[in-house]
Order: sequence, then structure tokens, then C-alpha cells
Amino acid sequence: MSDLHILRYAAFTDRPDGGNPAGVVLDARGLDAARMLAIAAEVGYSETAFLFPRADGIYDVRYYSPEREISFCGHATIAAAVALAERGAPAALTLHAPVGEVDVRTHRDGARITATLTSVEPHVEVAPDALLQGTLAALRWQEDELDPALPVRIGFAGARHLILAAQTRTRLRALAYDYDALRQLMLAHDLTTVALVWRESPGLFHARNPFPPGGVVEDPATGAAAAAFGAYLRALGVVTAPATVVIRQGDDMGRPSLLTVDIPEQGGIRVIGQAVAISA
Repeated sequence: MSDLHILRYAAFTDRPDGGNPAGVVLDARGLDAARMLAIAAEVGYSETAFLFPRADGIYDVRYYSPEREISFCGHATIAAAVALAERGAPAALTLHAPVGEVDVRTHRDGARITATLTSVEPHVEVAPDALLQGTLAALRWQEDELDPALPVRIGFAGARHLILAAQTRTRLRALAYDYDALRQLMLAHDLTTVALVWRESPGLFHARNPFPPGGVVEDPATGAAAAAFGAYLRALGVVTAPATVVIRQGDDMGRPSLLTVDIPEQGGIRVIGQAVAISA
């Protein structure tokens, strides 16, 4: 990896020891899938984004976890956008991801750079009962610990996430799950993470995201899941769009993260956050 410039950023935070770390390669031309996977494994973060420039502000992008390619990654998208903005890229970016086109906008306020991604068209579906029961068993949760006002669903806004809402913050905080069992179940149902949430107030949610299919016990900030959750809130009428909610994630891991989710009346969900460089 010595001949390749790999950047490291923490996304959805304003401090290097917060948020979710991501690797970023701004010019990955010449790298094949095997090489990208090997780089992502060596970097060791939940995802590394590999950009392939097409033209000014237009890129192809691939996302790799330490174990596999991922269709879409929100926190690595935010990290890459901020890295590009710091190097003079246009504020309006178009990323051609495996799942489709993702528009990204950056905004600079002094030294602070915020990025906003707009997801592909989302959808929400009912989760099979066998998936729910298997997930509860792997999590060691009971069905009566779920919030009945926020029913279990699968949300998609670039990647598939099973959404489960806990009734209490205590239940969300006490996360100790069967990694192998949950991994096999998620792979069988093409799930990227399980989005575990707790509603503190109408506009504030707390989240935790196990990510065993990617070889990661837990993500401290998950932009793709935040987009899927925004779609979930709209589809189920939990919010009246247009609406904005905030998700706090990573607190229980010691990497506090803040994700802002803008939910329009229709179309892609917008996820907003900062990112800061991590010293090598």
C-alpha cells in the first residue's frame, strides 16, 4: 500500500476520535476488486471508499468492508465528499455507485465542511417473521422489548437494513449478540446492518448498528441505515414529510456521532454530517 495515497477520515463528527472512521482513495484507477478488498482489509475500518474520476465533480465509486464489497456506504460517502472539498473539488458532486447515482453537496463555513448525500429511491418492506425471530434470538432480545409503535421493517436506501425499535434506552444500551448466528442470518437475507433504534422524542433517535456481514461487530455511525430509517419514518407515517430528524449513534462505543436526516415528501432521503481527517 505504500504507493497508494489512502486518506482516513472520521464521519458524522467534528473530532477525530468520534464518528465512524472511513478509508478514502480519491483516485483508484488501476485497482481491481481483489486489490480494493485487500486494501480495505488492511485499513481495517468498516468501509473504504474508492473513487474513479470521470470528470470534474463526477466519479464512479466502490465501497469495500474488510470482508466484502458493499452496495452503498453513507459514512464513507460523507468522508470522501469532505476530503474532495478540502482539495478544491466543486460543491456539487455526482457519485455513480453500484446501487445507482448519489448526489452529494458540500458546504463550507470557515474551517467546517458539511456534506449532504441524497440516497437513491428508497423503499420499505415487511420483514418475514422467521427473520424477526432469528434476529431476536441472535440479539438475545425478547419480542415484548420492542416498541409496538415502531413496527419491524426492512428499509432500503442503497442497502438493506432490518429496523428494530427498542422500548427503552436500557435495552438498546445492553447489546451483546451472537455474532456468527446474526451474520449467517443477515447474509441469507441480504442485509447490510441491523438498525437498532430507540426514540427519545419525535425528532431525536438513538441507534446502534451491528454489521457482521462486513466483518464488523458494530458501526458507530451508519449513513446508509440513517437514509433507510428516514424512508421508514416516511412510509409508516411516523413523521409528516417534509421533516428532519436527528440520530445519535456511537455513544455506547465511545465514538459519539450525529446524523441529520432530511425527509422530503418523495424521492431520495438526505443525510447530512461533518467529517474530519484522522492523523496517520
